[in-house]
Amino acid sequence: MTIDIYAADEQHDHDIDLEKWVALTNAALTDEGVRGLCEVSLIFLDEPAITALNHQFMGQVGPTDVLSFPIDNEPEPTGRVPDSGGSGPGEPASPEIPQLIGDIVICPSVAARNAVEHECAFDDELALLVVHGVLHLLGWDHAADEEAERMEARERVLLARHYRAAPS
Repeated sequence: MTIDIYAADEQHDHDIDLEKWVALTNAALTDEGVRGLCEVSLIFLDEPAITALNHQFMGQVGPTDVLSFPIDNEPEPTGRVPDSGGSGPGEPASPEIPQLIGDIVICPSVAARNAVEHECAFDDELALLVVHGVLHLLGWDHAADEEAERMEARERVLLARHYRAAPS
């Protein structure tokens, strides 16, 4: 039973170490209690692509650093109807269907600008965005101050545990 992370670098502005960010995504998901067969996408996009997504899905103008798209639908129940029990006589047991957790989309160009503003290394900013995206997939939010403080505290814990140090 594993977490399957599909990663793609669809931009050319910055070199991206996909293996590094897949490992961090996997570690954060595991620490957050994700178990079993599941799938997550981690996509690095250029500014025009993330700008379009930001407008289409968030109603915002301009590029952003990270977007998360959780997949909220649970798989349809399997087994016999109406009791949703196990497979009936003569029906082979079906393999476990992977849980589709969602997609994380990151824009390295925006991350690079943020890194300068936050006075941290580019990779430190990307690490924060990966963890931030994972937490959003799992239902964390930062709309209210109290939520933001809890989310930032959890980001620091995950970064300290699975990355070299939490950004300041």
